[in-house]
Amino acid sequence: MKTIDPKEVSVAEFHGYLLGTVAPRPIAFASTIDAEGRVNLSPYSFFNAFGSNPPTLIFSPNRRVRDNTPKHTYENVKEVAEVVINVVDYKMVEQMSLASCEYERGVDEFTKAGFTPVPSTLVRPPRVAESPAAFECKVLQVIEMGDQGGAPNLVICQVLLAHFHDGILNAQGRVDTTKVDLVARMGGDWYCRAHGPALFEVPKPNQHRGIGIDQLPAPVRNSRILTGNNLGRLANVEKLPDPAAVRDFRQASAIREAFAQSGNRPEALESHLHALAKQFLEANQVEQAWLTLLQGPV
Repeated sequence: MKTIDPKEVSVAEFHGYLLGTVAPRPIAFASTIDAEGRVNLSPYSFFNAFGSNPPTLIFSPNRRVRDNTPKHTYENVKEVAEVVINVVDYKMVEQMSLASCEYERGVDEFTKAGFTPVPSTLVRPPRVAESPAAFECKVLQVIEMGDQGGAPNLVICQVLLAHFHDGILNAQGRVDTTKVDLVARMGGDWYCRAHGPALFEVPKPNQHRGIGIDQLPAPVRNSRILTGNNLGRLANVEKLPDPAAVRDFRQASAIREAFAQSGNRPEALESHLHALAKQFLEANQVEQAWLTLLQGPV
């Protein structure tokens, strides 16, 4: 393993390591305005949501590494403490990238990148019509973390009003993750698309208390076939199936086949059962996976 002390390498070098591994990062496509009414539009991937009561977003227009100058977005929110944070989907990513060019202050990136400005309701900066969601915010605070190149400037924003395109909502009016098609930043020139097979679900353990990996039977916990993800899913149950259910499951064709193929070899049986349980887990059939594993030595 390579170990790096940030103080022993250049800011630019550690920047590469940092952004290459703290990823994917959501993108705040920030629309701001200066005291003269000039609009700026620029993307930032030092960004996330930090709470919902009050709804709080934070992004950081860092000082430029190469010449230690501030970004226009930072200068604007210091003059007019308002911002619209637009999210970025796949169909607008190239235009968004164009808007990140360092134009002179006062140049309108809406025009340069071909985006459509829409007047906001509660703040002065316009929102991006092409964005699937936009958050009108007041800037509560700007925290300058330093005065050197690369230093963060944390812009703490409270959401005053949010806009969501109908096309990303389900029948209940909630955001449908499969419809938003968001993009996120990786390291270098790389992006990530949250779409299709890149999306998957993991049940939240907030409705019950899982037994934990430490409580798994030793043959399961030390399996050479089951992965850490498999064990985590198995351990996220409140209790194991009852013995009667385990006995009944012995009659399943897949279980009978596993016993037949393994003969009288315990290790072979364990391998067959663990491989079968893995298939059940990959199909999100946790109970069947447990019923399979409990057919073997525990």
